[in-house]
Formats: sequence, structure tokens, C-alpha cells
Amino acid sequence: MPRLPDVPIAAVAHHRPHWSEVRQTVQLRRSSLSLTQRRLDNALSIGDLRTIARRTTPRSVFDYVDGAAEDEISARRNVRAYEELIFHPQALRPVDHPDTSVRLFGRTIPLPLGFGATGYTRMMHHHGEAAVARVAQHFGIPYGLSTVGTTTVEDVRAAAPEVDLWFQLYVTSDPQINDDLIKRAHNAGCTTLVLTCDTAVSGNRRKDDRNGLTIPPTLRPSTIIDMGLHPYWWVNKLTTDQITFASLAGAASTYNFNQIASKIFDPSVGLDSLGWVRERWPGRLLVKGILSTKSAREAVDGGADGVIISNHGGRQLDRTPAPITLVPAVRKELGPDVPILVDSGIRNGQDIVAARALGADAALVGRAYLYGIMAGGQDGVVRAYEILAAEYQRAMQLLGVRHSGDLSDQHVTLPGARPGA
Repeated sequence: MPRLPDVPIAAVAHHRPHWSEVRQTVQLRRSSLSLTQRRLDNALSIGDLRTIARRTTPRSVFDYVDGAAEDEISARRNVRAYEELIFHPQALRPVDHPDTSVRLFGRTIPLPLGFGATGYTRMMHHHGEAAVARVAQHFGIPYGLSTVGTTTVEDVRAAAPEVDLWFQLYVTSDPQINDDLIKRAHNAGCTTLVLTCDTAVSGNRRKDDRNGLTIPPTLRPSTIIDMGLHPYWWVNKLTTDQITFASLAGAASTYNFNQIASKIFDPSVGLDSLGWVRERWPGRLLVKGILSTKSAREAVDGGADGVIISNHGGRQLDRTPAPITLVPAVRKELGPDVPILVDSGIRNGQDIVAARALGADAALVGRAYLYGIMAGGQDGVVRAYEILAAEYQRAMQLLGVRHSGDLSDQHVTLPGARPGA
């Protein structure tokens, strides 16, 4: 900028700085001696954890987590739907200490979040499902174990005795296997059974087909070579228990692995299957995979205690609606008292704020913590939670909301909708 004419420059006095002044001005961040911990400390978002996971995990394993069905339109749509939501902050409402907690199924949890069920978790990192359950227990949120998990429900319970443990059930084509899974979940103290209804057949995940990460696996030479380029991952896989469908191991006496794999998805699952499960399960029953108000009503009328609006993270049928966009309509259909959860596409604590404000009781994440576990094992899952929790709290403060229970459609709207409409 040119000097203003006839305006003298103000004199500034200089002095020799004291060390105390330098120390206050230039503060160096203390770095951990652990390379993994340094990576996690530098991760400021779930996207950062994803980037680390891509570098530290074999491509085929990363693709299994990151990929989706067909052209992956639903997966992109899920994330984009959250990006296009509109926040409406309320001015002059100071929130110095927001209460992020909510009541969910009779429990108080620190924020409206649970760790959803994911398959093959020990493939991502040898810490596996037990580590995710321990983190959930530490922070006081629920954790769901998958039928195709790589750790038994009994071992997960032993690893995290106090966690609010849910069991995600695929109704197989063998009633005896189904009955055994339900009994074991009950005996392990699971509070909630999550019946997944969007897996009549497995989704067409092209990345997994190309990599050979199918059920059963048919690994290609390039996949094996890439795995070998990640020695930390490879050595841990060779020196820990074999990766299997742990909860289905009992069926090995009747079926071989290929036969078990073929029975996991049953095209005949319908409302009668829901009734069959309801008769056998004494605890809370949620139906996951709801993508319409009609399906939500049928699930509740058929015996479900609540629903999870989900398109399986875009991993089943492509070109489906983004679940978050259906929350207001499903809430209107089911009324204020039926529990509604939502998953698919959540990458930021602001997404959880949006889910709560639009009518969901809580949100579930899968990929978000899987990026964490690939980036740093159990500590990576901790970091994923910390990131989401910090983003959630900050969003509440910037919106001017003191309590999670006060979030409403006055604060967040879908594109084109009016606040409170």
C-alpha cells in the first residue's frame, strides 16, 4: 500500500525480547514418540483419519470399507445430503457449557451416537470388534456387533463387560442358526437386537469383486502383493487368530465355509420373519434398512420397538434416497414416542446435530470409526469419537442450543424447507 501523503508514520519502540516473551509467542506442540499417535494427533477430521487409513492399510481392505455398490451413487448421495443441509443459528443465545447428552432407551449417553455393526472388523485391524466395544464402553455409548463379525458375542462381552451391547442379526436360511444366534445374544446380555432387512442378496460391490474380497474370498495375485507391502498389517494378520465369521463358527459342523456364506443372506426374509424373531427375542427389537414411511409403519406394527433408517451406507441397492432426508417423514408417520435412528453418510459431528434436529433419537456410524481403527487401532477409534464429539459440541454452541433435547427443525432444514415447517 502506498504511503499516505503528509501523514507521518507512527514511531514504534523496539526492545530486546525476554525469553519469557518468546516462549509465550512461540509455543511448540509436544509430539508423541509413537508414530501412530503422532498421526492420530494430527487428524482433525474423519476425512483426515480416512487419509491415514488409505496409507496404512492394504488397498483391498481400504476399498472394502470405503467402497459401495454399483456406481456408488447412494454412497455419494448420503454424504452430499448432509453437506447440503442448512443450519439456522439463533443469535444472542450464549452456550458456555452445552449439555450434549440424551436419553436413549432408558440410558443417558454423552451424545446421540452409537457405533453401528460392521462386518470383518478384524480384517481392518487386528484389534477388531473388541477394541470398538471397549471404546464404546469407555465413552458410554452403545455398540452393535454384526452377525458377520470376526469376534464372537461372548468374547466381545468379555472384553467390554459394561458396554450397552447390541446384536445385528441377519436372518439366515437356516432356522437353527437363527435361533442359536438369538439365544447367544440374549445370554451375552445384549439389550437390543437389530434385524437387518435390506440384504435379500449381497450388494454388487465392484471394488471387492476386483480385489477378490468376496464371500468367500477369492484373492487375486495383485491383492496379495499389495497386502505384502503393508508389513505391519500382514504380520498382525499372520500372528493373530484366523479371520472367520466368528458367531457362525458353530455351523461349521454342519456346513462348510462356502455353504455358510451362501446362507447369510436370505431372499425370503419378510414380515413373517420379523414376527418369528419377535416371538423369540425378549429384549428391544429394531428393524434396520427402512427407507420409506410405509416400511417404517409395517415394521412397528409387526412388532419392532423402533427403526433404523438406513441404506446400508450405499453398500446394497444403489440409487436409494439418502436416509437423513427421510427422517422428518418417518418421524411424522410414527409419532414422537417410537425410537428412530439413522445411519449412512455421517462424517462430521454436525451431521449428528442435523440427525437429532430433524427428528432422529440418535445416529449410528460405521465407516467413521473404521477409518479410525485402520489409522491406529483402538486409539484410532478413540480419536474418531473425540473428533465427532468435539464437532457436535461446537455446532451446538454456534447454533445457540444449550441442550441436545432442544435441537429441532428450527435449527436445521433440508434444502428448500422452511425452518419449523
